[in-house]
Amino acid sequence: MTTSTTTSTSTTTTTTANSNTIADPAVATITPTTTTILILQLLRLLLLLLHLLLFLLLILQLLLLPLLRLQLLLLLLLVLLLLLLLLLLILLLLLLPLLLLLLLLLLLLLLVLLLLLLLLLLLLLLLLLLLLLLLLLLLLLLLLLLL
Repeated sequence: MTTSTTTSTSTTTTTTANSNTIADPAVATITPTTTTILILQLLRLLLLLLHLLLFLLLILQLLLLPLLRLQLLLLLLLVLLLLLLLLLLILLLLLLPLLLLLLLLLLLLLLVLLLLLLLLLLLLLLLLLLLLLLLLLLLLLLLLLLL
């Protein structure tokens, strides 16, 4: 009876990176901004809507199988609706900074108009005070003439 034993040794090697090396820009990680995350989420939502609409179209196709013309019309309407939705999404993403700028300018214009109105009210009050002062002077003059 013979027995054989084998022993294995495992070696572990550790490598340490040199801290003086400059990272390769091609390998650098790209951190997405919030706008890109928002755009990607909107595109994901658009893709989900596309899948939902295609599923509804499949159900309509099964229900309306003999009516091929209606099916093609529904498919065309679906494609047009998706193109319109995509166009509206792109326009919204492009016009959002412009809309915010327009809103800011509108608020600034409203503030300027309110300041002008306040200035006008102050001028009217000053004019009213001057008229009152003139009236008092006239009354004093009239009293002096009567004496």
